[in-house]
Amino acid sequence: MGSRRLRTMAGGMAIALGAMMGSPLAAQDAAPQAVADWKQPEAPKNAPNVILILLDDVGFGAASSFGGPIATPVFDQLAGEGLRYNRFHTTAVCSPTRAALLTGRNQHRVQFGNVSGQEKPVDGYNGIWPRSAASVARVLKDNGYSTSAFGKWHNTPNWEASPVGPFDRWPTGLGFEYFYGFMGGEADQWQPILYRNTVSQTAPEKPGYHINTDMADDAINWLHTHQSLAPGKPYFLYFAPGATHAPHQVGPEWIAKYRGKFDGGWDAMRKLTFARQKKLGIIPKHAKLTERPAELPAWDAMSTDAKRLYARQMEVYAAFLEQTDYEVGRMIAEARKGPGGDNTLVIYIMGDNGASAEGGLDGSDRNLFDMITGKGQPLDQQLARMGDLGGDKADNHFASAWAWASDTPFQWTKQIASHLGGVRNPMVVSWPGHIAKGGEIRSTWTHVIDVAPTLYEIIGIIPPQAVDGVDQMSIDGISFATSFKGAAPQAPRTQYFEMHANRGIYSNGWMAGARHHTPWLLHEADKPLSADKWELYNLDQDFSQATDLAARNPEKLKELQALYESESARNSATPLTLQTMSSTLMNIQPSLERGRKEFVFKRGGAPIPSLYGMPMLIGPHRIDAKITVPAQGAQGVIASNGARDGGFTLYLKDGYLVYENNFADVRYDTIRSAAALPAGPAEVSFVLAAENGTQIGHLLVNGTEVGSGPVPRIFMPSYLGAFCVGQNCGTPVGKGYTGRFPFTGDIEEVRITR
Repeated sequence: MGSRRLRTMAGGMAIALGAMMGSPLAAQDAAPQAVADWKQPEAPKNAPNVILILLDDVGFGAASSFGGPIATPVFDQLAGEGLRYNRFHTTAVCSPTRAALLTGRNQHRVQFGNVSGQEKPVDGYNGIWPRSAASVARVLKDNGYSTSAFGKWHNTPNWEASPVGPFDRWPTGLGFEYFYGFMGGEADQWQPILYRNTVSQTAPEKPGYHINTDMADDAINWLHTHQSLAPGKPYFLYFAPGATHAPHQVGPEWIAKYRGKFDGGWDAMRKLTFARQKKLGIIPKHAKLTERPAELPAWDAMSTDAKRLYARQMEVYAAFLEQTDYEVGRMIAEARKGPGGDNTLVIYIMGDNGASAEGGLDGSDRNLFDMITGKGQPLDQQLARMGDLGGDKADNHFASAWAWASDTPFQWTKQIASHLGGVRNPMVVSWPGHIAKGGEIRSTWTHVIDVAPTLYEIIGIIPPQAVDGVDQMSIDGISFATSFKGAAPQAPRTQYFEMHANRGIYSNGWMAGARHHTPWLLHEADKPLSADKWELYNLDQDFSQATDLAARNPEKLKELQALYESESARNSATPLTLQTMSSTLMNIQPSLERGRKEFVFKRGGAPIPSLYGMPMLIGPHRIDAKITVPAQGAQGVIASNGARDGGFTLYLKDGYLVYENNFADVRYDTIRSAAALPAGPAEVSFVLAAENGTQIGHLLVNGTEVGSGPVPRIFMPSYLGAFCVGQNCGTPVGKGYTGRFPFTGDIEEVRITR
């Protein structure tokens, strides 16, 4: 057979295959098509890869390269080859910081005046990311970048965060082509409920699993795939682990490194950090160490037993931060080894706000219970469980004074936008070959809204005037790209701050602020704004915000108060919406489940995070399940909702039907059938009824009662749990089993009626 005939046959086969598969080969012999239709956006020449890292709830004085007591070798290495920014600011709480970071706009303008989950139907606070504020991921994608996000995503309204969406305001709807992480404010680090793009799943079942390691592994795998298939295409990788938000959970090998390191207490830690900060040049030589607030106790006033507990809390937290930094380092190392690795810009932000004081004055190993009830657990109970801290049996958080110490040298903590302890965080920028001199400190006044315009400038992108036909709002941030080449005079700058009615205003070296509430008192009685005391500071002369000048310079204070009013109004931050725990639970938000009386679930469905779409079962209700018990008997979870920190579970154990109600891992109410279930089909039920002033739970098999008992308190599950049929998702809800405890029989359906 001649070579010409072979070429003809091969060409015909290629065209035929192309026609079947939609290949451009078919288009050559079929209808003409413009080549422009096939062409993808191309990034500007020499555009760098970008890795943006954002940690959670880390204070200014925690990391070693900022004088802190916690080893962060990756952060330190990047600081040594790049730049440290010691006047970088956030918004005081996570969701608003993330929205501002990813859009370049002030948080109220993009509707994140509150954290997601606390939305209110008023402008500035409704939590609905507007289409007029395209994310930096979307802009970069439209300019030739691949985009991905890993870790925490807390910018989707609760009523849109279930496995059925809508997905417009998920990462994949806002410009990220790939997402792997969790939805919500926090996650169990050992057994989280995860999402890959928009599909929910339980964490991989393998010994020693930890979410930080999983996130780093997945980011590395994404990088390898990208580098294999598109080595010449730049990427934007957003890495935002849940660390170091509570629960503080990490392996014992990391905790052991810090044994005894914090026995001196928070007052001593603060003084040592302050001295190191001066030695490193992180703070000026003339800076003053601010006083401990009267609301926080002195370390020396604590009992010996209390000191043991508090020191262990800080050991666990420190270990958690160091382990997080290590996993970040693995991901960066792989990026630097791949194509374009020498042209990879890393922006590493150590915290989305100050350290969190939300653990309360004594800290907690049952943190959600303490938040809801407003009461901490007795020290003797916490001491008895001290060995659980960091592991999979505790939802632990450290004492409020550790947060204050981690924010050295500033006043206050997370939530307090009026003071630098709530809003000033370390930032490191590393870009080999593009930094004038590695290891220097930049004191340029910067804000989280400045990151997006900085990226646009260095890449060579003009922000779009419209996206998908929607006109884009102006960008509030100011690029700090010139600081890469050297220190420059500070440009005029004004920035307002507001969070939970804690108000602040910065303008050209001066800052005024008024604290409204105490961050660990979530049930604090509200007070009129007029009762708040305004303070005034000259930050050019007083780096740490230590000397209040309000009484000495009342005219300057009035000027800044007026400026706050105008700036907050311009940014939709007025009227203020006050936030308390009671207002969070007011049931004012849209809901998938409100108004519905009946819900039917099948086995094999995706895990449903407890707060996103599941019916609230606080009052009378019933759960009916149609099951089949095989001849050899059955055991396992029929249906469960929640995790170790609260929820319910209905299961068979050794053939007996069991219902457990877990009230915040503090009280367990258990009802067990009098006899084992026989083989064959059955309808098993749990019915909660109000009787004689209390709530009584009844277990039924085929309509006949087989057990009953009081269930006085039904608890709302938290971020940590999920509803599943046929197994427990996340940490076990009940004490009667371990692991996922899958059901060994058949389940036709589970029906919930209320």
